[in-house]
Amino acid sequence: MPRRFWLMKVEPSVLTIAGLRKAGTTSWEGVRNYQARNWLRDEFQVGDGVLFYQSSADPSGVTGLAEVVRAGYPDHFAQKKGHEYYDPKASPDNPIWYMVDIRFVEQFPRTVTLADLKRTKGLENMLVLRKGQRLSIMPVTAAEYDTVCGLGRGV
Repeated sequence: MPRRFWLMKVEPSVLTIAGLRKAGTTSWEGVRNYQARNWLRDEFQVGDGVLFYQSSADPSGVTGLAEVVRAGYPDHFAQKKGHEYYDPKASPDNPIWYMVDIRFVEQFPRTVTLADLKRTKGLENMLVLRKGQRLSIMPVTAAEYDTVCGLGRGV
């Protein structure tokens, strides 16, 4: 199966690329959108590339790269009463929500800002650039991934 590429958005109060570098690997839980859940459950595979996007930051943008190290599995926090991601409808027989594990790959010397993405030829169709697009996880093409990597590395 061909390698896939994703853009994953997270706020700096939750995780930064420096925090991921320090941790090495982490779980990516708490996704509560059905389309994003379906991608986590059905599409994410070990080895997939991730553009790590810092949202609600100054500036917002892609700060580095990660890689999927564990494909989709039930988000156990959905079944943990009192946890912020608890969902009373979730159970071992019907987990509802899924998560993946990612590992740090690279921190870019500079953030590839949303403005950079908007003005770069070849990135016009990236989902993150579409008005009203609020998903925290979205697919990107191999060409988009490569272009953003080049921007981040300054090449």
